[in-house]
Amino acid sequence: MAGRKAKTAPETTEAPKRRGRPPKNAAEKAVSAKTTKTAKTVKAEKTTKSAAGKATGRGRKKEGGSTQILSGSQIVIECLKEQGVDTVFGYPGGTILNIYDELYKHSDEIHHVLTSHEQGAAHAADGYARATGKVGVCMATSGPGATNLVTGIATAYMDSVPLVAITANVTLPWLGKDTFQEVDIAGVTMPITKHGFIVKDVTKLADTIRKAFAIAKSGRPGPVLVDITKDVTAAKCEYKKEKPYLLPQPKRYTEEDIDAAVELLKSSERPFLYVGGGAIISGASAELAEFAKKMDAPVCDSLMGKGAYDGTADNYTGMIGMHGTKTTNIGVSKCDLLIALGARFSDRVISNPKTFAPNAKILHIDIDAAEINKNIRATASVVGDLKEILQKINKKLPKQNHSEWMDKIRDMKEKMPLQYPHSRLTCPYIIEALYDVTKGKAIVTTDVGQHQIWAAQFYQFTEPRTLLTSGGLGTMGYGLGACIGAKFGRPDKIVVNIGGDGCFRMNMNELATAARYQVPIIQIIINNHVLGMVRQWQNLFYGQRYSQTVLEDAVDYVKVAEGLGCTAIRVTRKEEIVPALQQAIKAKGPVVLDCIIKEDDKVFPMVPGGQPLEAVFDDADMKAKQS
Repeated sequence: MAGRKAKTAPETTEAPKRRGRPPKNAAEKAVSAKTTKTAKTVKAEKTTKSAAGKATGRGRKKEGGSTQILSGSQIVIECLKEQGVDTVFGYPGGTILNIYDELYKHSDEIHHVLTSHEQGAAHAADGYARATGKVGVCMATSGPGATNLVTGIATAYMDSVPLVAITANVTLPWLGKDTFQEVDIAGVTMPITKHGFIVKDVTKLADTIRKAFAIAKSGRPGPVLVDITKDVTAAKCEYKKEKPYLLPQPKRYTEEDIDAAVELLKSSERPFLYVGGGAIISGASAELAEFAKKMDAPVCDSLMGKGAYDGTADNYTGMIGMHGTKTTNIGVSKCDLLIALGARFSDRVISNPKTFAPNAKILHIDIDAAEINKNIRATASVVGDLKEILQKINKKLPKQNHSEWMDKIRDMKEKMPLQYPHSRLTCPYIIEALYDVTKGKAIVTTDVGQHQIWAAQFYQFTEPRTLLTSGGLGTMGYGLGACIGAKFGRPDKIVVNIGGDGCFRMNMNELATAARYQVPIIQIIINNHVLGMVRQWQNLFYGQRYSQTVLEDAVDYVKVAEGLGCTAIRVTRKEEIVPALQQAIKAKGPVVLDCIIKEDDKVFPMVPGGQPLEAVFDDADMKAKQS
């Protein structure tokens, strides 16, 4: 995703380091530096102060009421209010007590959700951000509290989720002296944040928090860490309210780039659209639908792109990659132009870069220049906001006609549908039942593994921000926290987490959080008593040697859920799932469905690692080969 960053500066840094590319001018060089200040860097800062002013927030006109004298903790709360933050997720501790004391006084304005573990807070802030499009906020104390956020921050970073993590550290005189619960959290999180700050001067606190939010949501979104020493939270200085802002984004494409893209589109006879998570972040669904109609082309998506394009549309072919549909994987292998829209060509999509889309030219549109030619070389590219670029292309592109190509795609869809056993309870059956009961309008969060892929395959997502899943980092235990955060952000929606029993047990303590606040979420446990995806690989490629993937133990998830304050229902037969879902939807608090399925159910189709997408196979292919 991005190169590692240099060590964080001792006070506060000035602006984000852009992913994957060095700064282009003197101002950017100064504001992206993270090394200890020397005479040379101080001089550089002075020479670039004016140029960097807009990005740093210095020199902007102050907005709002009169100047007040406030403590650092009060400034934190006022800055959160400036940004429109109404919900934060966290866990208190010694160094952050001053901030929590102020939160108590403002509980009617900012709702704090006390999670069971700081990792749950980070995932909840992530889920809130993905479901709403706003910046998610989590808080933790120093030392282990801060390090417990790390997995959640990394999850957000890999999936470009706007998140601000606020931590407090030991007082400045004790910093760097191995003090109790002291950790250099800015250093720890440097490779997994879009930017990180250490605040050691209360006069810089407000601008730093404002910059953190601006960085998190500008351009390609991502997490930002703000670490504040405890003495700063108690110190006082002047504060004046300001309006939120975005960092200025340079225009990185030309009209010639648009024209070249249009010419490439017009010359194609077998185009294929590949949609990634950037289409959701950009809010480009309407433009995407118009573009697909103009192109008369099939549309596939990555796991992160689910919901950007209508999953029930006639020209939608399903997911691409390791567990993509046969129609998509074979179609992409036969197309003559692959149009990547807000997608990053991850290894799970392309499998083998040498054999990926061998007959196709590549048109790559993405907001991050670092993604162009990173994994797959593009024939042409346009770097910028996808929504804006599609608007321009749609104006210039005449209606195309690819009826012969579309007929072939529809024929493949008809002959090669997704399949699963219908004689017993399976995860695909459960997900199809969930789709029917919720009329396809739920927000679905998942953990990582077989259930995650089944959810992507069998729940037909028609709207953006309705599938929340850890696509890049693959974080087991992500789903429940994200589900809680999503429900706080979208209380109008039915919100359901689907997780395997292996994932669920990692962070099932967050059921206590859901029960404490009576959050009406639904947790579906796909309980096969194994680590399903790993076992599938052991079954197919490791001689059925099931090393440490069997979870046959005495854990009773119904009793666990009830003990943590939730309603719980065990489901073992097909006819039980719909009534259980209906009961869960009507409930006023959290409900857990413990659904028992067979241990060797497998996710198909599948492309073996490193093989061409055309090597995709399913259960029927495997049985035919064995016979």
